[in-house]
Amino acid sequence: MTAISVTKARENIYQILSEVNSSSQPITIMNNRGKNGVLISEEDWNAIQETLYLNAIPGMAESIIKVGKEPLEKCAVYDPDKEW
Repeated sequence: MTAISVTKARENIYQILSEVNSSSQPITIMNNRGKNGVLISEEDWNAIQETLYLNAIPGMAESIIKVGKEPLEKCAVYDPDKEW
């Protein structure tokens, strides 16, 4: 992960924000007090929040893993006329 100083981040905030959004690579912003921060894209932040939410539901991760191992032939095909 790239790390830059607060001063450099302040000088180049538009470029840094553009890089974070295009590369999906977080950037650590460091200060001289040891209280650093991390800049990530909004899209990545939303993905992290969704993952945390899904992992908080009991049994959800196991269910996703189980379904992922099912052969494609056994999967249901969506029929818009069929009631669920």
